[in-house]
Amino acid sequence: MRRLLWIGLFFVGLAAAIAAFPGLANQGEFDSLLVDFKDDLAPTQIERQLLQLDRGGDFHLNSKFSGPEHLYVVEGDRQFLKVLRRSELAKLTEHIEPNYTYSLQFVPNDPDYEKQWNLGRIFSESAWDIATGKGVTVAVIDTGVSRVPDLQKTKFAPGYDFVNDRGKADDDFGHGTHVAGTIAQSTNNNLGVAGIAFEASLMPLKVLDSSGAGTVADIAEAIRFAADNGADVINMSLGGAGDSQVLKDAIEYAYHRGVVLIAAAGNEGRNSASYPARYPHVVAVSATGPTGEKAPYSNFGAGVDIAAPGGDIQPENQSGGILQNTINPETGASVFASFQGTSMAAPHVAGVAALIKATGVEDPDSVIHILQASARSAKDDSLNYFGAGHLDAAAAVEMADKEQFNFRGFFRWLRENGYLNPKFWIDGGIIAFWPKVLMVIGSYLLAWLLRLYFPFAWSWPLSWGLIMGSSGLFFLQGVYIFDLPQWPLRVMGSSIPELGSAIQGSSLLNPLFASVLIPFGLIALLLGQARLRWFAIGSTVGVAACLAISAIADPGVMWLGQSFPARLFLAVNALLCYGLAYLATKAKVHPV
Repeated sequence: MRRLLWIGLFFVGLAAAIAAFPGLANQGEFDSLLVDFKDDLAPTQIERQLLQLDRGGDFHLNSKFSGPEHLYVVEGDRQFLKVLRRSELAKLTEHIEPNYTYSLQFVPNDPDYEKQWNLGRIFSESAWDIATGKGVTVAVIDTGVSRVPDLQKTKFAPGYDFVNDRGKADDDFGHGTHVAGTIAQSTNNNLGVAGIAFEASLMPLKVLDSSGAGTVADIAEAIRFAADNGADVINMSLGGAGDSQVLKDAIEYAYHRGVVLIAAAGNEGRNSASYPARYPHVVAVSATGPTGEKAPYSNFGAGVDIAAPGGDIQPENQSGGILQNTINPETGASVFASFQGTSMAAPHVAGVAALIKATGVEDPDSVIHILQASARSAKDDSLNYFGAGHLDAAAAVEMADKEQFNFRGFFRWLRENGYLNPKFWIDGGIIAFWPKVLMVIGSYLLAWLLRLYFPFAWSWPLSWGLIMGSSGLFFLQGVYIFDLPQWPLRVMGSSIPELGSAIQGSSLLNPLFASVLIPFGLIALLLGQARLRWFAIGSTVGVAACLAISAIADPGVMWLGQSFPARLFLAVNALLCYGLAYLATKAKVHPV
């Protein structure tokens, strides 16, 4: 009995989770359907068929050029798509599919976005098609962050001012606000410029004063604060010389709580990254200019993990810097200014780390691995100017998204397609879910009743027989693989009584299959086999349950329709199947 309970729960859970899983090809958005009739049909045949549909008048040719191809369009959603694919109309078509809406890649409407060459260098637009940083918090450990106009629509998490020991961490230098803008500037708001992870939340943590200097103690405390208050990524566009165990311990603390730490490699042009960038578990970022070359000021060599745009402003070319909205430290007024430095490079990596986190990657080592594995490698980099290579946001997010096709992505698809909505299943969905569940449960109950009169042991052949006779692998009926015929999946997803209708593409049961005939044949063939006889007996009991439930819930039989004779036919054959199974359990099997 315990095995029976576990098997029943397993199949109910399996059906509820993956029934009618739509497949990878069915993710797009649409509000109309394409019906591509066979080319050899006459227009009169098509019109006659459409007249038989309740919504036949809604079908129209896509354009004046659609006549030879018989390409029709009709308004509809996923439910109507399923109805059409199961209708008689499907026999006259080559394809019935969604009329998907395609669009340009997202391009922000910020007026100065075109001046942000740096976002083009890391292929941000392609990355935004997959992730924008939603649900991720990035701590900016810097001079504070002031909410300038182009940060007004950016989300903020509570921060702290460790310099002045107060809750509000405003910027009085301009550096932290600029860095924050690269990470999450308000984007597509018809103002200023864009940010990389513009739907992420910023956590401002002020550790540097109005001169741009700060202590290791404040930085270490800010790291721990970020880790304790929900930060997913920490950006540190700061650094210096001198090894600190306190700072190293704080970094270890944050790392073990799942935080990704990013830091600037330093601007001294020397062959070594600064602290804290060179500590373990911190991604050290060197800077590149507009053409991808190492910026002349950037540190390189020992400790450098990856390279990102940091800017290179020349007297004859002021456009080579990183443009963001910040403050004028002298007046506190909002300005759009171009800065350069590894301080500007680090937030590019922090922003992309936020995009990776937004796809569902949680482990910091996994995020760092994706950042480095997806980077565009640099040739002849014997001095380690670029570490793993040039930051590539698009490649990083694509790699992360592929790795995250797990239960999270799976259930996202189920939710988006309505399969987690109880009303979807109650209304029928792709298949009548509850009748199928009742058929499986009913088959086990009938087998249990048989066992009371003629004891036998539960076995896998019996269980599979019960399932194949009652419901089949019914969730396969809802799997559509575009450009491939659906009937193989319908057959594999059908119970024995449904096989005839699956082959014929009808919603009505074929009386040959929905009768005692096939169970009788299975019993006759397999009764002499010690184990296979139980598959035959289970199938016969399963067919009895299927026919009994169908007689009550959906008495549709070819040539009989859904009339009382159809109910009677199904009910009588259900009783005959059950009687046949009872006789088969009493038969003695002699070893050969």
